[in-house]
Amino acid sequence: MKFTDGNWLIREEYNVLGAVQVHDFEQRNGRLTAYASPRPIVTRSNMLDTMLLTVHFHSPLPGIIGVKLVHHAGVVDRGPAFELSSQTGDHVVIEENESEAVLTSGSLSVHIRKGPEWAVDFYRDGERITGSTQKSMAYIKENNGNAFMREELDVGVGEWVYGLGERFTPFVRNGQVVDLWNKDGGTSSEQSYKNIPFYITNKGYGVFVNHPELVSFEVASEKVKKVQFSVSGESLEYFVIDGPSMKEVLGKYTDLTGKPALPPAWTFGLWLTTSFTTNYDEATVNSFVDGMAERDLPLHVFHFDCFWMREFHWTDFKWDERVFPDPVGMLKRLKEKGLKICVWINPYIAQRSRLFEEGKQNGYLVKRPNGDVWQWDLWQPGMALVDFTNPAACEWYAGYLRELVDMGVDSFKTDFGERIPTDVAYFDGSDPNKMHNYYTQLYNKVVFEVLEEKLGKNEAAVFARSATAGGQKFPVHWGGDCYADYESMAESLRGGLSLGISGFGFWSHDIGGFENTAPVHVFKRWLAFGLLSSHSRLHGSKSYRVPWTYDTEAVDVTRFFTKLKCRIMPYLFNTAVQAAEKGLPSMRAMVLEFPEDPTSEMLDRQYMLGDSILVAPIFNEQGKVTYYLPAGKWTHLLTGEVVEGGAWRKEQYDFFSLPLFVRPNSIIALGANDVRPDYDYADGVSLELHNLEDNRMAATLVRDMKGVTEMTVTASRQGRAISVKVDGSGKPFTLAVKGLGDIVSVDGAKAELVNGVVQLSAGESQVELTIHI
Repeated sequence: MKFTDGNWLIREEYNVLGAVQVHDFEQRNGRLTAYASPRPIVTRSNMLDTMLLTVHFHSPLPGIIGVKLVHHAGVVDRGPAFELSSQTGDHVVIEENESEAVLTSGSLSVHIRKGPEWAVDFYRDGERITGSTQKSMAYIKENNGNAFMREELDVGVGEWVYGLGERFTPFVRNGQVVDLWNKDGGTSSEQSYKNIPFYITNKGYGVFVNHPELVSFEVASEKVKKVQFSVSGESLEYFVIDGPSMKEVLGKYTDLTGKPALPPAWTFGLWLTTSFTTNYDEATVNSFVDGMAERDLPLHVFHFDCFWMREFHWTDFKWDERVFPDPVGMLKRLKEKGLKICVWINPYIAQRSRLFEEGKQNGYLVKRPNGDVWQWDLWQPGMALVDFTNPAACEWYAGYLRELVDMGVDSFKTDFGERIPTDVAYFDGSDPNKMHNYYTQLYNKVVFEVLEEKLGKNEAAVFARSATAGGQKFPVHWGGDCYADYESMAESLRGGLSLGISGFGFWSHDIGGFENTAPVHVFKRWLAFGLLSSHSRLHGSKSYRVPWTYDTEAVDVTRFFTKLKCRIMPYLFNTAVQAAEKGLPSMRAMVLEFPEDPTSEMLDRQYMLGDSILVAPIFNEQGKVTYYLPAGKWTHLLTGEVVEGGAWRKEQYDFFSLPLFVRPNSIIALGANDVRPDYDYADGVSLELHNLEDNRMAATLVRDMKGVTEMTVTASRQGRAISVKVDGSGKPFTLAVKGLGDIVSVDGAKAELVNGVVQLSAGESQVELTIHI
């Protein structure tokens, strides 16, 4: 939202009262409070007929400093509020001298200037990283009576801003106006299903605006050296989060708002759906499932989209008996084929649903202010919304989910949750404007917790479209409705990278696009991208997405990349645990892994899958691709070709390959199973040591399907000798050295050298050996 008219003037409809001078300070219980006036206090008469901004500085966790601006403190906050973690104030130090007051938390400190000119500066170990200057903090009154609170934080030369949720616009946010308001707008506009009031910069700090309602950002747009954010009302709270690395910022941000849960291993396999508006019954489903098996296409999850329920009855959690007369038996038969089952749901209750009258009578549905049930005819006739602020309504909704889990359902696609009205009254009195974005958090929480209750911890996963801050706790999320073309493929990737850098660990998208049916070349290129994403789903709108409906080669490409994903599962699942433990995304923007490389700062058509594998999807029929490799020797995972990085490359690939390079000084763990994502990763694991440089180390972990470490592998190089240590399970494994020439000999343990690969049989859990190259 813009309040100024250029650099000097204020827009006519606004009166901006910004902090000009600090008047006084108070300290209490680890909190520093400053009182700032909008004009100089020179005489006592200056204190009359003016307002005073109360600015609270505090720290919930080390390295995080919160700032809360308050105009009138008498306004009741009706919620909802984000669930944030905090510690006691023992980590906070407050000091005051003649020129400033300082609050320090870990390596981060905030300095509030005394004297005639207001300024708030954030320092990391003595270096200023951002701050708020005179009049940046402001209370703003619109001529019509609306009130806003505003802050402006500095953006330095060469500083790039990222995040704010899953956004499909350019990856770097500088120059963009971003209004955080969840909408069902597809992937081809400035609208987003997942609006997150958190941004991060390449200077290694982040800012989280602690408001679930509409937050309006001007990112180096209204004022090109400022990130401005504003909210309606009488108060504004934000947190500055220090890294100093971008990865550490994500770690601290997810310490504050919640770490992603670890999804079960089976979710990383290939998902196939009925598609949306297609006709299907059990015979159709079996033709898909059996067709995949007949073509040697590994399939791991089958998803029933909307029409598993009867039309006009969504949502009633009841199988359409006309096409699924024996759902329990059908699910049992599908699960006997080794499949997990997902079904589509949403939080809306149509008037024809068997749940509508029950929900109405018991007060489980969102109401209008006059007490009527809120309804409209968009999406479903007479559609109402479940009121998840009512604990009884949550339990009512959860009860139907439990029945489906007992039938054999393993996961729910929690669709929608964005079209939430504001002309309503909630059971707990929540502010409807704040509930608009926050509604999805309550919705996904109820569903996720049912799965966790019924299936166990780390066995729960939803497939969610909408989210707000904290939604990362309930994975997995997918990108929403995209078109079947290369442009939508690229915008989907931008959205996924933006969501990942906003604290979300896992992300997926509709392979081949949702709207329309992709040309076969688009489908095949998207397959490689989709099966090298954290989660992989074949889904569409009006046509089936089984590969043989495209052509024979599409079947072969599907097989190739599905089996490849199953093989890299030991590596990928270790990456998933990093997401759960550290808040790092599985699919990482290049700037996260290479923050010192200026070229990486703008890249949004390639990514790191985990910390060691670079993926550059191809966005054209001809297979031409331009991509960037950071410095060092990189090895193509499929061909073994070693190339020198630090440069852009232009190449051409067929449908069975793409730029897929292993970072130097990496150990990649490949599994012994290429048909399932859930297996014993340590048993027969193949370890590949890539381009280990002299006087450098490499390390990796191989975990079991609960995320527990089974093998710890480290390697160090001195000249032509590589020392390897494996603390592990005692299961057999192999070790290959890539990019350094042939292995001449190996000493230690009971190791054999077979065709240039070190082999160790089962039995030894502590292995030390030296490889000579």
